Amino acid sequence: MIDEQGYRPNVCIVIANSAGQVFWGKRRQQSAWQFPQGGIEAGESIEAALYRELQEETGLVAEQVQLIAVTKPWYRYRLPKHMLKNNQSNYVGQKQKYGLLKILDDAHQFVLDQDRHPEFDDWAWVPYWYPVGAVWAPKQDAYRRALKELAPFLKQCLPEVKNRARSTS
Repeated sequence: MIDEQGYRPNVCIVIANSAGQVFWGKRRQQSAWQFPQGGIEAGESIEAALYRELQEETGLVAEQVQLIAVTKPWYRYRLPKHMLKNNQSNYVGQKQKYGLLKILDDAHQFVLDQDRHPEFDDWAWVPYWYPVGAVWAPKQDAYRRALKELAPFLKQCLPEVKNRARSTS
């Protein structure tokens, strides 16, 4: 599925733990790191694509996370010209909806080889803003804008702080 401007619709998944850190996956047999992501299939909703890609790339299922927010606009990035020459799908880049998911068990062991074509071979919890400077350069602006939009929702991933009422006698 490619839109009229040549962009492939895609979901990108930001998994946050109770410390406000995010899942950062190392692409299989590469030195590149990124969030889990993948194409949206024809007729598939954004939410269905998020959960499908989540399970394929991390082994997590819907019951192990809470969907906190999804970005409103599509965030786009273009492929570099040298990559377009070998691109058999004829798309110029990807447009992505980013979903912020809260993992319900910080001690969960990710299963990276769930799918027959694993995306990642390693992972780490990293500070929320770390991916903006560490992701592949063409994706940096999209990551920055999406994380900025999702940042106000990150507090919903953190433990609740109980208000301590002062007792007066």
